[in-house]
Amino acid sequence: MIIQRKPTVTDEVLPVIDDSTENSDQNISSSDYMVAFSGNTTNYCIGLVDMVNSTKIASTIGNGKIPTYYEIFLNSMSKILSRFGGFVIKNVGDCLVYYFPESSKSNRKYGFMSCLECSLAMIEYHDTICKRLNKEGLPCVDYRISADYGSVVLMKSNNSESVDMIGPPVNMCSKINHAAMTNGAVMGETFIPWYTNLGITSLRK
Repeated sequence: MIIQRKPTVTDEVLPVIDDSTENSDQNISSSDYMVAFSGNTTNYCIGLVDMVNSTKIASTIGNGKIPTYYEIFLNSMSKILSRFGGFVIKNVGDCLVYYFPESSKSNRKYGFMSCLECSLAMIEYHDTICKRLNKEGLPCVDYRISADYGSVVLMKSNNSESVDMIGPPVNMCSKINHAAMTNGAVMGETFIPWYTNLGITSLRK
C-alpha cells in the first residue's frame, strides 16, 4: 500500500510520549503500547468509506491478486479525498477513516461543502474504479460512505507517527455506515443544521 497521511497542524499539538518513565508499581518497557492525548477538543467533519463484502470477494480472487484489489480501492479513495482537502486518519482493514481540517472553522462553508462534495465524488467514481479493476482481471468493488460532525480528541501512540482521533463522530461514522445504500452515502444528524444553513434542503433522513 502507498497511502500516506500528510502532516498537518494537528501533529504539533500532541505531547511527546516518554516510554522510559517509571510507573510507581512497575517499570514500563519500550515494547508497551502507550498513548497520549492532546487535552484539547476540536470539531471536525469525519468520514469513513468501507468496502462491501470484501472478505467474501477476496476469498475468490486468490492471494496473489488480493493486494492489488485493496490497493486500487484504498489509493483511489485517498486521491479523491485529497482533491477536496481531506486527510486520511487511518486505514482499518478495508476502510479509510478521514477528516476535513477546514471544517473546524464553523463560520466557513468550505469544510462542510468539501465533505459533502467528496462523498458525492466517491459515489460517482464507482464505474471508473470497476473498469480499472476489470482491466486487472479483478471483480468490481462496492462500498458505503458515512460522515458525521462533532468534537474529537487527538491521540498519538508511542509506536506510530500517525495521529488518531477519538470521539462521537468517529464512533457514529462506524455505527451508521451500514445504513447507507451500496455505493451511496449517509450523513449523521449533526450535519442537518449546517447543510440547512448552506441552502441544501434535499437531504433524506
